[in-house]
Amino acid sequence: MQKIGLIGVGLMGHGIGKNIAAKGWELHFLHHDGNQPTEDLIDLGATRHDMAADLAKACDILILCVTGSPQVEDVLIGSGAVLEALRPGTIVVDCSTAIPSSTRALAAKVRKVGSELVDAAMTRTPKEAEEGRLNLLVGGESDPIAKVRPVLETFAENIFVAGGPGSGHQLKLIHNIISLGTVTLIAEVAACAISDGMDVEAMVDCLRKGGAGGAALERVAPYILERNSDLLRFTIANAYKDASYYTEMANELGATRQVADAVHKTLGNLIEKGAGDAFVPEQVKLLQSPQA
Repeated sequence: MQKIGLIGVGLMGHGIGKNIAAKGWELHFLHHDGNQPTEDLIDLGATRHDMAADLAKACDILILCVTGSPQVEDVLIGSGAVLEALRPGTIVVDCSTAIPSSTRALAAKVRKVGSELVDAAMTRTPKEAEEGRLNLLVGGESDPIAKVRPVLETFAENIFVAGGPGSGHQLKLIHNIISLGTVTLIAEVAACAISDGMDVEAMVDCLRKGGAGGAALERVAPYILERNSDLLRFTIANAYKDASYYTEMANELGATRQVADAVHKTLGNLIEKGAGDAFVPEQVKLLQSPQA
């Protein structure tokens, strides 16, 4: 039985860990003050570790479910000292949202110590993580991807292999700038309409039945109608981070990014006003004119 390690038992990582353990794999996880409650993982037979390096030494597959490139780099080559603790043949699976160039550089470092790195960025929400129904956007070499696929299938409904190292993270940034950018645009337009006294039920009904319908609208519509953000519990700060990563990637590639820059600026302005911890649908209220 392979031993599966997990660093990052947050809103997404908890569901990942629960499904891995519940489906018969031997789970090991890193204790951290930012974790969700882990008693249920212990009840499923999981083992807690207090040091990242000790966890790495115990595992055949190590899953990272942290915020982004700075955190992944810190775990692997910074304070976590995981890179030097990896056993030869270990496969590191990076489920964060990260800058592809950083991912490729880390993959090369991991390969030098006889291990492999697979990027497996996530889409969907903590609800789907708990249900084992995430989408995974995967990049890496074919052999390590094949080896980790049975573990990924414990918590993923769909697995998209985008190409070599960094490709999964690249696809995630493309996905998120479109999805979060669309939500931001809908929120901005809804804020304008509400400020002018428009019937929001009529507006949402019209959007649903026209070309503006889709997943982005359905995630923000409950906030427009009822001030309910439960369908997209993703903070403005995290959205800004993802938009920042996309614009950095686009800049490295020399790609046009005017629309992405506008989304990035809108989110950044809200953070400057102290709204970073608000959920993305709350832009509907935050972007309303002061007199509304």
